[in-house]
Amino acid sequence: MSALDLPLREQAAAVARGDVDPAELLDEALARIERRNPAINAVVETFPERSREMLAAAPDGPLRGVPLVIKDEWPLPWRAQRFGAAELLAPTTPGESGPYRALRNAGATIVGVANMHELGAGSTGNVSYYGPARNPWNTERCPGGSSSGPAAAVAARLVAGAVGADGLGSVRFPAAYCGLTGLKPTFGRSAMAGHHMADVTTLIVSGPLCADAADCRLLGSVLFGEELSAGEAAGLRIGVVRDTVSEDVAPEVREACEAAVEALRAEIGGEILDVSLADLEAATLAAILLVNGESLGGVTPERLNRMSPEVSPIARGFIKYRMLLPAAATVQASRVRTLMRRRLAVLFAEVDALAWPTVPAVAPPLTEPLVELPSGTHTADQANVRGAALANLTGIPSISVPVGLSSDELPIALQLSAAWGRDELLLDAAEALERANGRRWVESLPPLAQAEPEAAEA
Repeated sequence: MSALDLPLREQAAAVARGDVDPAELLDEALARIERRNPAINAVVETFPERSREMLAAAPDGPLRGVPLVIKDEWPLPWRAQRFGAAELLAPTTPGESGPYRALRNAGATIVGVANMHELGAGSTGNVSYYGPARNPWNTERCPGGSSSGPAAAVAARLVAGAVGADGLGSVRFPAAYCGLTGLKPTFGRSAMAGHHMADVTTLIVSGPLCADAADCRLLGSVLFGEELSAGEAAGLRIGVVRDTVSEDVAPEVREACEAAVEALRAEIGGEILDVSLADLEAATLAAILLVNGESLGGVTPERLNRMSPEVSPIARGFIKYRMLLPAAATVQASRVRTLMRRRLAVLFAEVDALAWPTVPAVAPPLTEPLVELPSGTHTADQANVRGAALANLTGIPSISVPVGLSSDELPIALQLSAAWGRDELLLDAAEALERANGRRWVESLPPLAQAEPEAAEA
């Protein structure tokens, strides 16, 4: 077994003990990217000399010598972020983003920049200036977006951890499609400096994508700048909302998620409670309005008309739509946010976590990202946002955890959400769920991660 196949925390421990040479680990990661990445287009740029410089200067932090990738949404000192687009509406420059500084100070080595859905405007990852990223479980399927490359890279075991960003589900969707654990932190807890919307966004957060909850806890602690202590989720009160988010779901997904909730309850001696949460649809629309309105800085009709023809028609359409949003709609969206925060405050006095499927169907085809649900055929974007938007709108933390495989061997995921600031509880619950299923799903590997004999890794 290659050291690169170890969990993130075990790689870090092996380097700290002196059992693994970090320079060799870096070279192995670069070599694996060269071999495996062409099939999935997860990593859009490597910079071996810059990575070696990071390693040479790495302090003895919790991730010293461990290779990671970072989404194309964050600037690096030697590279500006490009958002998976041919051109941006506002200029970007190289710099020390918050996630870069957090990784550097922890001793990590950034081995590459990962692909993303163009301008962060999709849940599938099937559109990017670099070409679409592909799902390691089936390269004809979507990897999820907009953190498509980070998820595909970890699922294919190019690296053991990646930094994404979540503004409307963009860590959780790819975690779900690729069979990973992805944490959307409480708003304001994780590193955001250097993001082009850091000063204006009320929804976007950086977040970790890893194979399991313990690795997410380690990488999350680095991004948060504080230790996310492990605890017990004993006696957890799990709220299940009987609404579209849990009922208008593909049968296999619903069955796997209901079984996972029951397994979690049994593991921690908890309780499952049916709860109601009115106006989820309005909350989804409010989050969409706010994230679109906040991204309009610097946009003018003249600037839009001068955009590169290589920007996709879909992206152009979205930008034009944003410019037509009335201010009154944004004000109303803010009122809906206040309403939903108050309702959640009441609800979280009765339950500790809310549970429903992260996405209502497994990863759709790259060429036609549609999903079949009890209510009919929907675009994946239309269906996915219903279950994700609430966490971004209200700022609460959410985590996506793998809970099964469909009949066509594609991952199924459950989302858990908790009250503001209770990120650690979600990680505790995710680890309890892993114990309940014998770690079967977090240790499942896609075909691409099994494609090479051990000798090939040497």
